[in-house]
Amino acid sequence: MGRIASIVCCLSLAAGSVRTQAQDTVRHAERTRNTFSTEGWWKPAGPKFSPEVHDDRTITFRLRAPQAERVELLFDEWDVVPQTMQRDTGGIWSLTIGPVEPRIYQYKFRIDGLETVDPVNPDVKAGTTIYGSVVEVRGGEEPRFDERRRVGGEVHLLPYRSSSLGQLRTAWIYVPREAVEHPARRLPVLYLRHGGGDFEGSWVREGRVAAIMDNLIAEKAAVPMYVVMTNGLTDGSWAGGSTPEGIRLLERELIGDVIPLVENRYPVRRDKRCRAIAGLSMGGGQAFVIGLRNLDLFSAIGQFSAGILSDGTFDYERYIPGVMEDPERINRELALLWIACGTKDPRHAGHLDTVEELHRRGVRCEFHDAPWGHEWQFWRLQLHDFAQRLFRNNHQ
Repeated sequence: MGRIASIVCCLSLAAGSVRTQAQDTVRHAERTRNTFSTEGWWKPAGPKFSPEVHDDRTITFRLRAPQAERVELLFDEWDVVPQTMQRDTGGIWSLTIGPVEPRIYQYKFRIDGLETVDPVNPDVKAGTTIYGSVVEVRGGEEPRFDERRRVGGEVHLLPYRSSSLGQLRTAWIYVPREAVEHPARRLPVLYLRHGGGDFEGSWVREGRVAAIMDNLIAEKAAVPMYVVMTNGLTDGSWAGGSTPEGIRLLERELIGDVIPLVENRYPVRRDKRCRAIAGLSMGGGQAFVIGLRNLDLFSAIGQFSAGILSDGTFDYERYIPGVMEDPERINRELALLWIACGTKDPRHAGHLDTVEELHRRGVRCEFHDAPWGHEWQFWRLQLHDFAQRLFRNNHQ
């Protein structure tokens, strides 16, 4: 019986196979004919729809919005003047502006009162939110100071655990070309902090730190240095990263986690003469406070447009208790205390008061301003100038 059962089983499987093949034949006959084709793919890309930067440095913006009744262009980051766009018969709105100076610009569209980014431009300014679209006007034969001109350094992402915040975080690290080509050479480090609406990658994305440093180092205007950028938010808010308590948490993270991590992973100089700290807005306040609280760790401090220092109620004893009582120590320990704010920034008057107060207390510092607002172009310029002053007497 066992043999008969085996034969029956084999015959059943064979019959099933025949039926499956027959069914496949029917399905193949009934299937829709393949019409897929790549014909027409292999052609040059057409002109960019929006934004289109012309050789004469004019820019044409376009938006497809056939149902809109009014569309405006909101151009630039600080001095924004709404400009009405014109609609054609196909429902495409357009406007050509300029010529404009070679620079990085931010813009948005306002459609019947609703502001939005350019839907066909993937280049956006983003941090804790999306602020707008970005268009870059290159310098041509005279490249901008923040325009990458050559193959230079690298940007590394280094994960770590913040022991003070109990979070996994990521440091963005600019590694100069000299360190890439000579990995054993020890170089100085700038710890660079972002603003309240940004994140740890903002100095790379919006600040163009790699291009600025590559150009300066290639021109021998700045010594080769690492630039380390970490997240300056403690709870996702500007306030969290600006209170004495919040800055203390970030100070513990920087000193206890970040600096040891960097010094273990990279051949950096480990003496304070080759370590500096700087930042913009919220990060500028952090750099000022952390730097002055740790004069044994940093030889230079750069503060750009910090809100807390612009406030007339800033309490030195809450943020840096006891430090201002010994101005001679500050002057002795710091090779450079750099303070900067744009003249169009509402924080400017407060910065003038801060500088006056520091001078009154006997603390040496430099003040730098220029006709900009609370915006990236000013901070890129400040980094460009500040970096040239660092580590000049201590580079090997």
